[in-house]
Amino acid sequence: MQAHGLAQRLRHTGCKRAVVGISGGLDSTLALLVAVRAFDFLGLERTGIVGITMPGFGTTDRTYRNALELMRRLGVTVREIPIRDACIQHMKDIGMSPDDRTAAYENAQARERTQILMDVANMENGLVVGTGDLSELALGWATYNGDQMSMYGVNASVPKTLVRHLVRRAAETETDDTARATLLDILDTPVSPELLPADKQGAIAQKTEDLVGPYELHDFFLYNFLRLGYGPAKILFLAETAFRGSYDRTAIHKWLCVFFRRFFAQQFKRSAMPDGPKVGSVALSPRGDWRMPSDASAASWLKELETL
Repeated sequence: MQAHGLAQRLRHTGCKRAVVGISGGLDSTLALLVAVRAFDFLGLERTGIVGITMPGFGTTDRTYRNALELMRRLGVTVREIPIRDACIQHMKDIGMSPDDRTAAYENAQARERTQILMDVANMENGLVVGTGDLSELALGWATYNGDQMSMYGVNASVPKTLVRHLVRRAAETETDDTARATLLDILDTPVSPELLPADKQGAIAQKTEDLVGPYELHDFFLYNFLRLGYGPAKILFLAETAFRGSYDRTAIHKWLCVFFRRFFAQQFKRSAMPDGPKVGSVALSPRGDWRMPSDASAASWLKELETL
């Protein structure tokens, strides 16, 4: 469904080139697999897919190698465009300290990458394939006008837990041994935006699920909140039952509070999200599935959580 959606957008726009930012993580891996399948459907050469890896301050050797190896094995055009020097110059231009580690430091990198993708797409007369997934849209775990933006978001209605399942399925059915090994290593890599420097051992220091919570919980919350319309008390009860032995009530309650705070606070990013295919029963497109004011308040939901 994702590949057919992208194929239709390519037909409609007359584009025969696509540009994808490849990080070596799960989301960009799935987006690339979708793009490859769409091009195969259309009978287009895979070299028409321009995969761009853009090493930054937090890029680790592991994700860098996986990004390059995956692109090579899938037969797409490979480009490497480092962003460190451009970001350092930008920080100088706006008067930001190189030791700054606030949101501006992280978002400058995401926006630099998006600028590169958009401009290369213009040069190639193609479109930028977005990589962000449904779980990130729900939590707002994306940089506004950075990785939040693309020309067509193929993962927009695919939650992170399903992204993992689809990539694993691709690995299981892959006939190229090296490609399979690369996909399996991507699956074993901690989820991270890699916007903060790696640790002293060169490993990923910024782990998403340590910061916003386990995606398997958030995807459970999202489905029961949006698809079934349940309130905090019922979602908490169901989560305690579903995840008994994995998470206790305190942990579930903590991450449920995070879910509601972030879901309501981050609507402004979803209001400006690009088109994408709807492949499940839950989606957050402001044009057909979820219309909510960007300034809507989570107070009623959080007040109920305070009593639990």
